[in-house]
Amino acid sequence: MWDGDRGEDPTPMVFRLHHGAPDVVREVLLERGWEEYNEQEQKAGDWNLYWRASTFRNSDYENLLPWQRLNHHPKTSSITRKDYLARHLKRMRGAHGSALYDFSPTVFILPNDYTRFLAEYTKHRLIKCGGSSVYWICKPVGLSRGRGIFIFEDIKDLVYDSPVIVQRYISSPLLISGYKFDLRIYVCVKSFVPLTIYIHQEGLVRFATEKYDLSSLDNLFAHLTNTSINKFGPFYTSDKESVGQGCKWNMSKFRCFLHSQGINAFPLWQKINNIVTLTLLTIAPSILSSPNCIELFGFDILVDSKFKPWLLEVNYSPALTLDCQVDVTVKKGLIGDLIDLMNYRSNDCLRASGYQRQMHKSQTSELVLPKCSRSQTRKRQSCSQSSQTLAKTPREPTQSSHTQKLPLPEVLCQHQSHKRSHSQLSLYNLLVDRQRHLPSFDLKRMHTERRWVINTNVGRIEKNRTVRGGNPIRDPHSRSPINEPLRPALASWPTANGALLMSEVTRCCDDDRAKMDMQEDSNVSSVTSDSPRPRHSYLRQRHPPVDGALLKAGPCKLPEIHRHKPLRPPWGSTRTQARDGTPPLRVGDFILTFPFNKATLKASRDKLDVKIAIQEVHRLTGQLVTGRTRSEMKQRQLEEEVREERGVGEEDFHSLFWGPKDPPLLRDCYLSS
Repeated sequence: MWDGDRGEDPTPMVFRLHHGAPDVVREVLLERGWEEYNEQEQKAGDWNLYWRASTFRNSDYENLLPWQRLNHHPKTSSITRKDYLARHLKRMRGAHGSALYDFSPTVFILPNDYTRFLAEYTKHRLIKCGGSSVYWICKPVGLSRGRGIFIFEDIKDLVYDSPVIVQRYISSPLLISGYKFDLRIYVCVKSFVPLTIYIHQEGLVRFATEKYDLSSLDNLFAHLTNTSINKFGPFYTSDKESVGQGCKWNMSKFRCFLHSQGINAFPLWQKINNIVTLTLLTIAPSILSSPNCIELFGFDILVDSKFKPWLLEVNYSPALTLDCQVDVTVKKGLIGDLIDLMNYRSNDCLRASGYQRQMHKSQTSELVLPKCSRSQTRKRQSCSQSSQTLAKTPREPTQSSHTQKLPLPEVLCQHQSHKRSHSQLSLYNLLVDRQRHLPSFDLKRMHTERRWVINTNVGRIEKNRTVRGGNPIRDPHSRSPINEPLRPALASWPTANGALLMSEVTRCCDDDRAKMDMQEDSNVSSVTSDSPRPRHSYLRQRHPPVDGALLKAGPCKLPEIHRHKPLRPPWGSTRTQARDGTPPLRVGDFILTFPFNKATLKASRDKLDVKIAIQEVHRLTGQLVTGRTRSEMKQRQLEEEVREERGVGEEDFHSLFWGPKDPPLLRDCYLSS
């Protein structure tokens, strides 16, 4: 990324890897021109991406800076532990029915559900009567990569020494040349508020390395598809029928296989879409908004012989090790697309300096000069000259002078006795040029609705020309005491609506300036305001001495110091969304799957409406067209264009349909309601 303001060489982005982070992340980021964070040479927050395999601490989320990203959302591990996932799905099945939440095998959490499991086991044993046997699989809840898993038919083989789940084993999986397989689907949650889900086009197809056989339940190389287990199998490197060497395909090869078998894969893709969406809806309402975070899940899907997908588990930090060429192709592209989804801005590479520069731009860009006639210009020039004279040599105004300009800050007016720096000189020249455009104010008038009160006492002038007096302009939410000594700050900035954007005031540390006359400040009242508290502190500016007789004629009118418009963050929004709030349909090979229409887009905003989202999933599933040809899809698209030209077309937002090689629009795959 380039520093467009200075035309300098590009400043690299910086990534930080926690212990145990995958090496492929480092490799991809270095190839993209990033640099790795060095704790000894760089500051604590001088990084753009922090990647770790485990969960972050709460302080990591609280101290996150605008240019930083984390690869985990808070509290998302509640669906990645097997027992937690089982509880969530059971709760959703009871609340929304089993018609949609039927994609998980019957599960029991032991030892708590042992009595229920025993009853279910006994029921199936009694009704067996020579039919097909029922098999069960036991998985420890706290382990991954296939560790501790075993399959059994007789309950006497169930032995465990830690919390486990027992699921009904899918004994009739879809086989390719006799080998069992499952699908590793990579799912990215860009945001939970609003809920935004992407699925990557290139997942993995993981095979067992020995042919499927129910007569040998102890042979894990025939029943488990975990690469961490099968890469140690005796037939891992052999050329297996149709599968080839190793134990992995990419999704592109799997699509070609389905096409070669004449299988219509649209229902399969849609059911997998539903599994991902409905599973994430179980935890989405409880996850707080973290716009600078992103989450990559690994969904393990098993397809049975009837082409029904089953959810096996959800992986928190899916394995990104490179065991074969398929891993290199899929995972390096996955990491690259994930970085693109993080929506870095051009000035994020500058980190703290770029953020401060953007703040300066956002303030100075609001110097909009009002148009005025020549006579008004001459009049304001004369007012500006008189106000500058007043700022340099404070004096008491006469009874007939009721209108003044706000004086320049004292620190900028002391040009006779002290030399200014280049920045102060530029700022002084800017203020002199701009001050003639500021509206004058009448000391006889005062905006009573804001309840502004100024001190009637005459200020005292010290040798250093700092005004000692009342505090007529004061932040109503300030915690500083009224009689606290103030250092003269930089200039106030004019804004488009005529208000003044004041710079922050710093405390004065000099002992002689810390001594204040309590009698002078006894009549000073703190300012109150009904307007909301602004984001910036405002200068509590002291005026030259004012004759108390002037105020008897009436209150004076001061310029507004509160902005009517809330200030936007100078770094802008970190969401990858268009102006109307719709997320991009595709980022690299990541395909947007939720929200998928206008109803779900509306339901995902603010407080997620889970009920409407589930209803839309159920409605669109019933509208899937299973036998539509390309010509029919093109014809429907032409009909929609004609309807839109006539003003009766569907105005719904539609996402792409994940699954096919070239994802079509969702509306081209469904019947209209």
